[in-house]
Amino acid sequence: MLKGKTAIVTGSTSGIGLGIARALGGAGANLMLNGFGDAAQIEALRAGLAKEFGVKVGYSGADMSKSAQIHDMVRKATQELGGVDILVNNAGIQHVSKVEDFPDDRWDAVIAINLSSNFHAIKAVLPQMRSRNWGRIVNIASVHGLVASAEKSAYVAAKHGVLGLTKTVALETAATGITCNAICPGWVLTPLVQKQIDDRAKRDGISVDQAKVKLL
Repeated sequence: MLKGKTAIVTGSTSGIGLGIARALGGAGANLMLNGFGDAAQIEALRAGLAKEFGVKVGYSGADMSKSAQIHDMVRKATQELGGVDILVNNAGIQHVSKVEDFPDDRWDAVIAINLSSNFHAIKAVLPQMRSRNWGRIVNIASVHGLVASAEKSAYVAAKHGVLGLTKTVALETAATGITCNAICPGWVLTPLVQKQIDDRAKRDGISVDQAKVKLL
């Protein structure tokens, strides 16, 4: 279905992003993976996906908090894989703290990676999508783009922002062959969520199972 198309999926070395990359690869799309992790494990993942699905698979270690590296990732995908047809903005981080105790640097990092990276990546791919009059932009927001949770001010603000950005891009591309949509997942047991569970268990002196119930 997507044979000949190329997709960038940010934050795709684990969790939801990896699941999305696998689905796109299974549909025939070439892939540009992105994310942090052990270099050998990432290379094994890249090679494994290429072999399993018979598609080209690249990797970019671009830091999603750095706009220049995001643009370099798009250039790399274009040069190695022949253009970017699909962009899935999935990369995200979390920090849990009350507003008055929230570290300034953590606020800046969450906003940069969870919101600003979406803008920079979209800005980088739109010109070539417009030139082909075809593109699919999918922003992975969250239920926290619709409702709030205590002690997650930066994450909630960023995900609300993702929905606003999505609507704006959708309007600006409405008369073209480009679409822009957001998906708002609920709780998924990814490494990001597991860390929240483990941190809560340690902080409150309770079992992991108890912490899971409290978190949910």
